[in-house]
Amino acid sequence: MILEKIAVGAYAANCFIVGDEETRIGMVIDPGGEAERIYKKIEDLGLSIAYIVLTHAHGDHIGGVEKLKKLTSAPVLLHHDEEEMLKTPSLNLTQSMNGPTVAMTADRTIGEGEVLSVGGLKCKVIHTPGHTIGGICLYFDKEKILFSGDTLFYGSIGRTDLPGGSHKQLIQGILNKLMILEDQVAVYPGHGASSSIGFERKRNPFLQG
Repeated sequence: MILEKIAVGAYAANCFIVGDEETRIGMVIDPGGEAERIYKKIEDLGLSIAYIVLTHAHGDHIGGVEKLKKLTSAPVLLHHDEEEMLKTPSLNLTQSMNGPTVAMTADRTIGEGEVLSVGGLKCKVIHTPGHTIGGICLYFDKEKILFSGDTLFYGSIGRTDLPGGSHKQLIQGILNKLMILEDQVAVYPGHGASSSIGFERKRNPFLQG
């Protein structure tokens, strides 16, 4: 697997480029800004992008999506419960951020349990509401890699005080859907450093007791 992380935008959101080494087909997760920089890395890697997938539709994760879609011609995917947020600048918060205002429609919506193929790679969509109503994680079972968006961070969890947030839902989703994964599963969050399921199970203060 090809895996590149680029921290983009004023909020240093983690954008991930994932690719299949054999077919050179890839996907981009959360292009939060700096679309030209992301595209340059895609070109350097020699990838053809099959999807642009949004873990959720907050402005710091979608700021570069429209430009990157034009550059790659790749369809934009997100959970069906996030559609309205992506269309509405007041909900996705781009109208109050220092960056482009985003008001667009996804090319396709995805839901719990759906499997996306990226060349020979496969990832499962895990719906983990709580940060937003349609927040998702993406799990590559064979590679033991989880992209957790703003659901789970190194030693922390996503904020739940914005519209559509629910602390109870977020904790339930993490415990019931993510903590059932093996300890060795690597966790790549929407901001900050990577972690593992085992570390978060034992050390994350929000998940104890």
